[in-house]
Amino acid sequence: MHAVVKRNREPGAEIEDVRDPTVGKGEVLAKTLMTSICGTDVHIWDWNHWAQNRLKKLPIIFGHEFCGEVVEVGKGVKSVKPGDIISAETHIVDGTCYQCRTGRMHVCRNVEVLGVDRDGVFAEYVKIPEMNARKLPKGLSPQLGSILEPLGNATFTVFPNDCFHDIKGKNVVVAGAGPIGLMAIALLKTAGAKQVIASELGSEKVRSGLAKKMGADMVLDASVGHDELVRLVKDATDGNGADVCLEMSGAEPSLKFVLDALTPGGRLSILGLYNDPVTVDVNNAITFKAATVFGITGRKMFQTWDLMSEVLKKPAFRAKLSSIVTHTLPIRDIEKGMELIRSKQAAKVSLKPEW
Repeated sequence: MHAVVKRNREPGAEIEDVRDPTVGKGEVLAKTLMTSICGTDVHIWDWNHWAQNRLKKLPIIFGHEFCGEVVEVGKGVKSVKPGDIISAETHIVDGTCYQCRTGRMHVCRNVEVLGVDRDGVFAEYVKIPEMNARKLPKGLSPQLGSILEPLGNATFTVFPNDCFHDIKGKNVVVAGAGPIGLMAIALLKTAGAKQVIASELGSEKVRSGLAKKMGADMVLDASVGHDELVRLVKDATDGNGADVCLEMSGAEPSLKFVLDALTPGGRLSILGLYNDPVTVDVNNAITFKAATVFGITGRKMFQTWDLMSEVLKKPAFRAKLSSIVTHTLPIRDIEKGMELIRSKQAAKVSLKPEW
């Protein structure tokens, strides 16, 4: 089969002919219908500091966001069959560690990530454990099916307690309007948030425009500075601050902004990843505020997927989600897709399996 292979510890990757995967007991083989590019894939392509330290074994087929059609199942597989259209939970767990045995598989100690620790989805065929194969909701397109994994990140960030109604009537700040931040805005409006205030650099015209399209009531220019951002949020919330803040950017100034914009007793979810350790005034920003802080990684397995399936039943939400995919390319043009994301011309880039 054809696949995008990261073979060398340097920028770039190559499309190669590799051996088709074979399924074993409890495994599922799917033919790729659509994939999409994640920021992680850009890091691997560029071979930045994170990728150099994170990827332990090369060569590897990378990519982890996909939709495919099941073509073969291994012995013992019961939940899916050939012909089913699936997406994938990309965290592959051992099922035996303390976290897995106590209902916290999303923080499995021995987790392997598809396309990072084992061969991923930028290929004609993909092999995953049966547990990780998630059948698509009825009528969902392969393109949307390929972005369910990042939508799961957004869903977990917005609903860390697995409760759709926690957001209704709340003032919410979303810091960072990348693809997952945009998904979060759409989720918040669907869940009945009173007001959604997004922040993004004013120079990010594509992201700021999409934030408004997702339903943001205000889009603040993050470059105006900390004090002004906090003032604008408080002015918009009768001086109270936000009930809920979502930090999606991974920028240290953004974390300090949301902590100060949060109302006492409010809730913060942190999905953004920071390049370096950050300093926080824990006493005043968290303890004396009685703030609840959630660190978000991956998706709950599988409560987040079940909640996400309910939201996807809403046609208006699906339409918003489709708008986040700004470019669709044949996978042979994957390098162009990387550049579109790197240059901030694109939000989400989908790749068709055309080699």
